Amino acid sequence: MKKILLTATAFLMLFSCQNDQSESTDSATNAIAQRGCASQEVLEAQLKADPTLALRMNQIEAFTEKAMLTGRLVNGKIEIPVVVNVLYKTAAENISNAQIQSQIDVLNQDFNATNSDFSTTPALFSGVAANVGITFVLETVNRKSTTKTSWGTRDAMKKTKQGGLDPTSPTTKLNMWACTIGGGILGYAQFPGGSTATDGVVIDSKYFGLSGSGAYPYNLGRTATHEVGHWMNLRHIWGDATCGSDLVTDTPTHNTANYGVPAYPHYSTCTGTPVEMTMNYMDYTDDRGMYMFSEGQKTRMGAIFVSGGARAGFGI
Repeated sequence: MKKILLTATAFLMLFSCQNDQSESTDSATNAIAQRGCASQEVLEAQLKADPTLALRMNQIEAFTEKAMLTGRLVNGKIEIPVVVNVLYKTAAENISNAQIQSQIDVLNQDFNATNSDFSTTPALFSGVAANVGITFVLETVNRKSTTKTSWGTRDAMKKTKQGGLDPTSPTTKLNMWACTIGGGILGYAQFPGGSTATDGVVIDSKYFGLSGSGAYPYNLGRTATHEVGHWMNLRHIWGDATCGSDLVTDTPTHNTANYGVPAYPHYSTCTGTPVEMTMNYMDYTDDRGMYMFSEGQKTRMGAIFVSGGARAGFGI
């Protein structure tokens, strides 16, 4: 298990800018072989476009670290109102209300440890497997017919002027967009600190909720669980670097992303050769291979909802 000493310099290096994300023109009709989450790449593009974002995120990280150390976390219930924005060209993209509700149900199960596979957590991790205790309530479904075959990762789906739908009350509601992203991307989220005009989570409509065998092995709604984790300030478990840090103390250091359903135990070659927590929602395994958050991740997520936190507007 790793200990984290975070400085402003290290934080800024962690989120150093790379290349802009280009809008995909891939219709993504072929099956996706490996999970693709564009949250980190979108963050890097946002950092490049807005240098002040790094400062805001550094402040959020400092606040988070302090809240975690002092135990200043939310007391009581956090209930997240959800607005789902469906953008469709085809009938298949115009997902049903039932499918949308199935996604809300999955989020409630996964964030409250009532998912049936939670009980399969290995004994090694049973002491840190967490009931996050956050619930989600579907409030509104907005639908819009479009002419686009794919939307890419430049946030066009979040902007009415670009053919999408603007977010609804993003400081007090979680906005989710269901559309065809393209480029092999299942979803992406905006981390705390970004613009409210683009805040929320995007999930490809094929992987939104319990979407059936056609979306296998990403048909159990875990793409949204992963992306909402990002929206609540969680990083990929491997820290987006070889043997990197996810800024959580009780998750083992991973070499890199894991795919499919790795056989347990899966050992890291990083320092100490720990057993990797491949079943964590913030890895890249198939939906059936991920089924837990850790207590450290729970604490990190909770810190953004306290008074003064980046998502304090959601706290009750």
